[in-house]
Amino acid sequence: MFRVTIALVLAVSLLFASLSRAQTSDVRPPVNEFVRQIIDNEFQAEKDDHSHWMLRLETRKSGKTEVREVVETKEGNLDWLISVNGKPLAEDQRSERERGLQRLINNPAELKKSKRETDEDQARSQRLLKMLPDALVFEYGEQRGDLVELKFKPKPHFPPPSHEAAVVHAMEGVLWVNGRQKRLVEISGHLTHPVRFGGGLLGHLDAGGHFYVKQEEVQPGYWELAVLDVDMKGKALFFKTIGVQEAMKRSMFRRVRDDLTAAQGANLLYQQVRTTSKISFKTETAVSSRCRRDGCSGGYDSSPRPSDWFRCFCSVVSLCRLKVDNFHLRWEQFNPL
Repeated sequence: MFRVTIALVLAVSLLFASLSRAQTSDVRPPVNEFVRQIIDNEFQAEKDDHSHWMLRLETRKSGKTEVREVVETKEGNLDWLISVNGKPLAEDQRSERERGLQRLINNPAELKKSKRETDEDQARSQRLLKMLPDALVFEYGEQRGDLVELKFKPKPHFPPPSHEAAVVHAMEGVLWVNGRQKRLVEISGHLTHPVRFGGGLLGHLDAGGHFYVKQEEVQPGYWELAVLDVDMKGKALFFKTIGVQEAMKRSMFRRVRDDLTAAQGANLLYQQVRTTSKISFKTETAVSSRCRRDGCSGGYDSSPRPSDWFRCFCSVVSLCRLKVDNFHLRWEQFNPL
């Protein structure tokens, strides 16, 4: 009888534990509301974060891999190309890079222009991210400690207000978030169907194009873009084939002064490059379809702000510039859908 009683108590305890877990899961907010909370928190983190960083940037495009040292300053981002396809630059190329970087530092207008473009990208990115809970249907998946899986697919009958929104609405994939800190960790997905612009007259993106973005906590409380990977194909105006197959990896984050000037940042780059006698790294597939060349330094817009995560995500979902041979086809020039 004693053993039967214990068994009954254990059974009841397990039942209540099971009910408790079920009730806990029921307490979770509606999933699309949870996504809004995550996005709002990312925006707030961006607003509050005034840190600057030095980092290693590796990009791959059209079979060419480039490695850069990047420093962020209060006046804009600077970088130094240190190797191409694993080979360091020749002495004359290094000298030209140094002169080009100095010209950029002495041209505040160019740095201000770059910052203005970054701010415009940020505003566009925020508009798109705020749209995610409206354009997509999310559902809770598995949980691994603080990590929560959120699966998503297109929401039926959602009318995309723009070409960029049409790309968002064609996505299906998985979003992982840190539920405790309410931070985006990674997102991966693919286009479920072709996306046509102007009824297909202006161009289209093929179904099956995929992307991957990952963010990491590089220091307690500081989350930075680490990996981005995209592979999309389609056709643009005049039946020109377009393709975005690019990769980006960011690593070796070192925090620098929050009030670092461009001149001080350039000195840090000089010191780092001079002490780097041999570059070794693993080539990994990662992506950025929006890395922009930045003036004479040949740099990329590689700001590690949370907004950079947003901009890179938007580069995947919007492809704001369709590269067609030697000219850019800007969607902003077209009428909205």
